[in-house]
Amino acid sequence: MVLAIVVLVSAVAVVHAKYRSRVLFGELQNLDAQADEVDIEWERLLIEHGAWGTPAHIEASARKKLKMRMPRAEEVIIIKGRHGS
Repeated sequence: MVLAIVVLVSAVAVVHAKYRSRVLFGELQNLDAQADEVDIEWERLLIEHGAWGTPAHIEASARKKLKMRMPRAEEVIIIKGRHGS
């Protein structure tokens, strides 16, 4: 009788462990998919970051958003300083 109870408890434990294993494996697959999505987004952001920092993009933004322009020759003032002071 004791042996039958031990076997039954063992069988229930095996079934529960298998069920838990499947649940955790499903969670692992979901987390792997999320990690892949985050990696893709990270790569996209790195590319975008590189594009935003180019001199051409900075100049275009300055012209468009800030209405900046290159100064004309007569607007340029060169200031010469003394070296060593």
